[in-house]
Amino acid sequence: MGHGNSKHDGANVDSTDSSGSTSSRVQKLRQRLHLHRPHFRRRKDSDSDSNSRLRKLLKEEDFAGIALLRLIGADMKFKDKWLACVSLGEQTFRSSISNHTDLPVWNSEKKLLLERNGAHVARISVFETNKMSKNNLIGFCEIDLYEFLTRDSDSDIEVFDLLDPTSAAAVVGNISLSCSIEDPMETEKSFVKRILSVVDYNEDGNLSFAEFSDLIDAFGNQVASNKKEELFKAADENGDNVVSMDELAMLLALQQENDPLINCCPVCGEILQVSDKLNTMVHLTLCFDEGTGNQVMTGGFLTDKQASNGWMFKVSEWAHFSSYEVGLRSGSSASNILVFDRRTKRLVEEIIDSKIILSMRAIYQSKVGLGLMDKGAKELLHSISEKQGRKMESAESAKDIPKFIDLFKDQITLSEIKYPLEHFKTFNDFFIRELKPGARPITSIECDDVAVCAADSRLTAFKSAADSMRFWIKGRKFSIRGLLGTEMCSNAFTDGSLVIFRLAPQDYHRFHAPVSGIIEKFVEIPGCLYTVNPIAVNSKYCNVFTENKRVVSIISTTEFGKVAFVAIGATMVGSITFTKKEGDFVKKGDEFGYFSFGGSTVICVFEKDTIKIDDDLLENSERSLETLVSVGMKLGVSTMKLTD
Repeated sequence: MGHGNSKHDGANVDSTDSSGSTSSRVQKLRQRLHLHRPHFRRRKDSDSDSNSRLRKLLKEEDFAGIALLRLIGADMKFKDKWLACVSLGEQTFRSSISNHTDLPVWNSEKKLLLERNGAHVARISVFETNKMSKNNLIGFCEIDLYEFLTRDSDSDIEVFDLLDPTSAAAVVGNISLSCSIEDPMETEKSFVKRILSVVDYNEDGNLSFAEFSDLIDAFGNQVASNKKEELFKAADENGDNVVSMDELAMLLALQQENDPLINCCPVCGEILQVSDKLNTMVHLTLCFDEGTGNQVMTGGFLTDKQASNGWMFKVSEWAHFSSYEVGLRSGSSASNILVFDRRTKRLVEEIIDSKIILSMRAIYQSKVGLGLMDKGAKELLHSISEKQGRKMESAESAKDIPKFIDLFKDQITLSEIKYPLEHFKTFNDFFIRELKPGARPITSIECDDVAVCAADSRLTAFKSAADSMRFWIKGRKFSIRGLLGTEMCSNAFTDGSLVIFRLAPQDYHRFHAPVSGIIEKFVEIPGCLYTVNPIAVNSKYCNVFTENKRVVSIISTTEFGKVAFVAIGATMVGSITFTKKEGDFVKKGDEFGYFSFGGSTVICVFEKDTIKIDDDLLENSERSLETLVSVGMKLGVSTMKLTD
């Protein structure tokens, strides 16, 4: 708990204010409470709005409990200094660093909020820390906390294998941990007990009325201040003017349940809605999560890679040169593109070489860079793409397949690919690989009023083009008409919903029909081959989607009206190939076409008031955060029946 300074602080309270001023004592108490705030890494002010989703109020039906996860120790195959990171949803925490050993002991813990439909698979990563600025990931495991908490076991401790990140079948050690759910009443009681321990100046386990009075005044509740003598006497059963902490903790826990005493959090100072007992309890518990004597894990990180970084990274964070952000905005200084994995409900990093990031910024985030584009660089991109396309079609290129797979080993699942690796005679054969039947289940396959995701990709979705330009696309002249072209655009599309599927090189590069219907027509629109990386999309100086080479198709449906499906070429994408033709009927989830080598994008435009896009996709997009999705995941539902 950090009680070591309690007597010293208490002495300071008494000696500093010889007049016995209550306000002085209360002020010092508030400072002591604030010292117990949980460790966190400050974000830049610009990120505060983007993190509002993390602070949204819980509904009673969504609350599944508060889990106490404790990382006990590990058994590794060699000696080193070790740290462990825990990622759950958009939260990542790190343990302390162990001694130089092959049997690290951390006894680090963290309280985690569990929601019924929220993240429940925790990723635990173990890093060796023998590097000054960049630590090495040695092993990891993923644990379904719901399954762990409901298991039938005589032991509170479970041992899990740590998998080698470079080889899915290899085990590099194991990790021991425990996890339990606190009873809500016990949670409140333990919180109050920990708060009371801060005001126990002489650390004798009992509170005098003077100590208790200071605490109530620190809570800032005037009504409670008028009742504090009454409350104290209710707990002081033997009338000796001293109350044990356990007795008073129970009394205050009951009081907080019936008539809350705390109007603002005594740790962080946030104003609490006293009528909202659930969120108040959750806030107080997570904000003041110390008390068991174990090391509390440090929080405030976005990914385990960020949490594992060494002192050079910490200096850059301290100097406010953060390389991490939630979402990527125009002019962002972040060098790591983060996306939200819809399956694991966790933030993940997209691998892009730092030199490429710098060159993209130099070209796409400046007038000078785009000026070079206008003076011949566009033709150069075409030339590079054609040359690279020929190279990827050569037999010699097949030798690069294993290197490519190794580079993206965490993102390419070999077991789901339709053919063995020896089947692919060129790199492009592998790039446009097919998957085994059933590898991408289609949501509500028989319900054509449910639209699905068209590609394995990073998705952003908006109710209108105006929303897309406010949160994501920064090109000065972007418009739906510019995207679709005059021949294919109608007024209904102009104000319609927009969904962007961005494919990275490591993705499965066949795209699928998001809806069921008849293909009316295809129109090819010539153009540039800018990159579709968010750095370019967020540029104020070019319009990637309306200037790039693309093919626009129209799917006529019963449930969604007409849907425009746009396949957009990009740097090093030699061709866009459709596997359907005009007049064909496509069932949602059917293969529609593929891109050759490179990353690229599919955009779907729905007519106005025809689709309700899923809330999580819209909420992420409003934060300029892409959502990692797979073919067949639910995109939204038709609203046409509601307006007929």
